This record gives sequence, C-alpha cells and structure tokens, in this order.
Amino acid sequence: MDCKKEKNLAACNCTYEPCPRKGLCCDCLSYHLKRRQLPACAFPKEAERTYDRSFEHFARLVQKT
Repeated sequence: MDCKKEKNLAACNCTYEPCPRKGLCCDCLSYHLKRRQLPACAFPKEAERTYDRSFEHFARLVQKT
C-alpha cells in the first residue's frame, strides 16, 4: 500500500509542529492508540489545540453534543 503523505497533510489538523508522524496516518493512529488516545483529526479545532487526545476527553466532547 502506498502512503499518500502529501494528500494526507492537506487534511491533517494536527497543530503539534515537531510531530514526525504528520501525514503518515497509519503511524499516527498506531502511536495514539497505544497511548489510549485518538489522533488530532478526531477532534474539533479548539479541542485539538489542548493536545489532550485521550479517549476520556473525546467522550466528554461527544457527551456535550
């Protein structure tokens, strides 16, 4: 499977600049799931900026809607 890094970067909303996984969705997802987190793309803009990618934070956001 070919990685579409450049295309993925266009849709990536991660604001963590030194991240080496930007645009590498499979690496990003694997990294975050191992830490009981979701990647930035699962969060709205304001929530993503907190860098709290935890399942719990995501659940709180979903409960608000």
